[in-house]
Amino acid sequence: MADTTTAVNICGGTPTQTTTSTGTPAGTDAAAAQQGGGLMSMILPLAIFALIFYFFIIRPQKKQQKQHDNMLASINRGDQVETVGGFIGTIREVRDDSFQLEISDGVRVRILKSAVARKRVVNSGASANASDQEAK
Repeated sequence: MADTTTAVNICGGTPTQTTTSTGTPAGTDAAAAQQGGGLMSMILPLAIFALIFYFFIIRPQKKQQKQHDNMLASINRGDQVETVGGFIGTIREVRDDSFQLEISDGVRVRILKSAVARKRVVNSGASANASDQEAK
């Protein structure tokens, strides 16, 4: 069933008729369409912001955390590590959640695995060259 509505021009022009097939006045459809567009124009910037946030903050942080976890899993007895507190030592014992770290001859401390900042690469050839140069 089609409804007919009449719009009157207050300037004295001829009246126009609008027909809708849903039975609602024509002005209501236009307002609903305008509201839907307004909602879409609000969601689009939020979605773009969420994507930017994910690619520039969350994803790199997850990648860095995964690299740190892999580094912790690769630490064995005899490896040299640096802690977040700045201590450098040699791993003497590996446990589930901690390491026993020897920071000096006979001085051993227990640290959490999360306290290890990085694994140090011991370059035996470079240290031998350095001591040879000092002897000269």
